[in-house]
Amino acid sequence: MPESPVRRKKSFTPPPTAPKAAVFGSASWWAPAMVAFFVLGLLWIVVYYIAGADLPVMKTLGWWNVVVGFGLIGVGFGMSTRWR
Repeated sequence: MPESPVRRKKSFTPPPTAPKAAVFGSASWWAPAMVAFFVLGLLWIVVYYIAGADLPVMKTLGWWNVVVGFGLIGVGFGMSTRWR
């Protein structure tokens, strides 16, 4: 019975340069900034409820202070969805 021919593989030659490693994760400032927005929003709302009538900026904003506080918390939440 005839034998089938033997396949010869070419010798492996490595690529001339190694590919650069992919950088995974967020910047080092991302998580502290995210937490800062959460805390700042919470503090804004708490200060508004405790001393809002005595502070001139908060007095003029009225109930918009709650929107500002939740807006800061929303920015922190938006940052948390991009955190790796």
